[in-house]
Amino acid sequence: MRQIVNLNRGWKFTQENAGLPAKFPEEWSQVDLPHTWNAVDGHDGNGSYDRGCYWYAKRFETPKQPLDGGRVFVDIPAAGQQATVYVNGKEICYHEGGYSTFRADITEHCLEEGENLLVIACSNENKSSVYPQSADFTFYGGLYRGVNLISVPKEHFELEYWGCDGIKVTAVPCPCGGAEFELETWVDNADENFTVLYRICDAQGKEVGYTVRPADNTAVKIYVPDVTLWDCEHPYLYTVTAILQRRNEAYDEIAVRAGVRSFSCDPEKGFILNGVATPLRGVSRHQDMLYKGNALTKEDHYADARLIKELGANTIRLAHYQHSQDFYDACDELGFIVWAEIPFISVMNPDPAAHQNCITQMKELIYQNYNHPSICFWGVSNEILIGGISEQLVENHKELNALCKELDPTRLTTIAHVSMTPVDSPVHNITDVESYNHYFGWYGGKMEDNGPWLDRFHETHPEICLGLSEYGCEGIVTYHGPNPACKDYSEEYQALYHEHMAKVLHDRPWIWSSHVWNMFDFGCAARNEGGVAGRNNKGLITIDRKTKKDSYYVYKAYWNKEPMVHLCGKRYAQRAGETTEIRVYSNQPTVSLFVNGNLEQVQTSEKVFVFTVALKDGFNSILAVAGECKDSMTLEKVDAEPSIYVLPEVNERAEGVANWFKLVGDMDLKAPMEFPEGKYSIRDTMSELAECPQAMEIVTKAVKLATNMTIAPGVGMWDMLKNSTPERMVGMAGGMMPEGFAESLNAQLIKIDKIQK
Repeated sequence: MRQIVNLNRGWKFTQENAGLPAKFPEEWSQVDLPHTWNAVDGHDGNGSYDRGCYWYAKRFETPKQPLDGGRVFVDIPAAGQQATVYVNGKEICYHEGGYSTFRADITEHCLEEGENLLVIACSNENKSSVYPQSADFTFYGGLYRGVNLISVPKEHFELEYWGCDGIKVTAVPCPCGGAEFELETWVDNADENFTVLYRICDAQGKEVGYTVRPADNTAVKIYVPDVTLWDCEHPYLYTVTAILQRRNEAYDEIAVRAGVRSFSCDPEKGFILNGVATPLRGVSRHQDMLYKGNALTKEDHYADARLIKELGANTIRLAHYQHSQDFYDACDELGFIVWAEIPFISVMNPDPAAHQNCITQMKELIYQNYNHPSICFWGVSNEILIGGISEQLVENHKELNALCKELDPTRLTTIAHVSMTPVDSPVHNITDVESYNHYFGWYGGKMEDNGPWLDRFHETHPEICLGLSEYGCEGIVTYHGPNPACKDYSEEYQALYHEHMAKVLHDRPWIWSSHVWNMFDFGCAARNEGGVAGRNNKGLITIDRKTKKDSYYVYKAYWNKEPMVHLCGKRYAQRAGETTEIRVYSNQPTVSLFVNGNLEQVQTSEKVFVFTVALKDGFNSILAVAGECKDSMTLEKVDAEPSIYVLPEVNERAEGVANWFKLVGDMDLKAPMEFPEGKYSIRDTMSELAECPQAMEIVTKAVKLATNMTIAPGVGMWDMLKNSTPERMVGMAGGMMPEGFAESLNAQLIKIDKIQK
């Protein structure tokens, strides 16, 4: 029978490209798996992180099989981003892609007696044929999901077929009641003496279906009466077991869980689960934590899932790559609808080998995750038009979509468009459903632009099921103030933004899904904004999972049915002024506010309650009561609020914009822009402008003012944006920039002669 041997303890590791060792390297550092060498520098704010090829080594004894001809496989759930595996000095396999399972038969290279040497070289170096190429997150390197050995008899369920389970379960509810389970297994080396015994058990372990088939890889169907459907409120799971049998002896056994559900999307009704309109409202998630990087344990994954469940979300977009099987299992158990995707992101590499890597990663994603009932959507790409559009890009998307439908016709395909993707773009109507990443109210425009934009698109494309795949803004719990504003990075502005967005989505149930960007702050070594470098701080919870920002409770009030009340501004603990605003979130209709033990006011409202109160000198006790729910905090009235509450860049940016316009003097910025031949302009790409130091200095300053990001060769997200133009980037900022800003930038650039190549 199958044996799984965990090899996670007692590895040797060197953070040098030391090459293949001839013997066990005692002098290397001792580590246990899961492990990444970027656990700290991947998000510590030093501006970069170690991207190299480094080596792991482990001794193991060959597992013994009681039957002759047994096989031994090495099982690697993920290795970032490329990996080469060696056993006893022999190269066994090479794998590209940092997020999927791969296995290799190492039987012929194992010693019958004594210890074997397993060596794995991992690399997170940039490789042009491997996605992701460039993106707004850290590409952690290492064996961050552990390593196993799998020992099986000669005759066994397949282990090398795209890293899948060896069994495929399709459970479909029948119109007349019950469900049909279509079961398919792949078996290696079995002759006519072998059969496969299939058993279906309910959640209590009671057998509800059984059949036997020859071990010839032929699919079989079992009808199960009186099934319980899987849904978000009651995620009911069946267990399907397959036993490879020879006469009266079981040779191999595998088991997976399955859920019976039906789903669809409608442009007017949104997402429909088991015949019931169910608007999907939830979050996106990256897989890293503070000073662990992406080397998470099963307990870490389940803890994340429970925090999302507490929020009341019913959907998770797992960005931007295949996540751990532990997390998919948690989604099955807790009842989330999952969008799973490959890291085809930001910029397409025209190299055919890169497209082949997309195909490979999509096959791995689908084959390895087919049996998870939580997954309803396969995502083909994210913000891919950042790098521009081409006929090849459109054709590649069509091919990926067709591949998804070929491998899995039961699920829907989707795409996440970058905000500036035109309404009439040829990338529309390729996938079954579509979504946009919009940051109106943060990177451009106003938060009030979101609803009207969604309505206009819906009116223009009534045939498209539209979702909102990303939206959000930075919130840093140090920054506070009575007048929150865009780009002040305050916890208060983030909360106001999400108050607005929660209402926008609540009022539009036809939006098939929405995903807050992001559930947790996450590592992005290239970032440096808001005084917190190395991270994207748009999370509803901090990267260490210790602090739920006020914005978290906006959604808990909208989505969680359990009675709750939350006082905002607990970290805005020292306040000046004659009066102060107290905001309360609750899913109860009425909130009573007490100040220093006295009833201040009773309000009836919907989710958001706003009180204006006067504080006494010194400390004040604040209590909010909503039904049986209570929440309290202490505020201190002070003469002047701490300077740390305000990010210095906030005032500097306002002054910078004023000084910027002085550079163009009395020029008429309302006149049509000119683009004289031989001169630079806002229509040149960042790469072209970078060839001229004078032009690049002007553009770098402009981009910093427009987006608060530093973009320069080798700095920040240069690889993502080097093929974009200032015209496009300033356009993204929209209403955030004063009238005439693009014109003033162009006016400066057209004074500079282009460098002749």
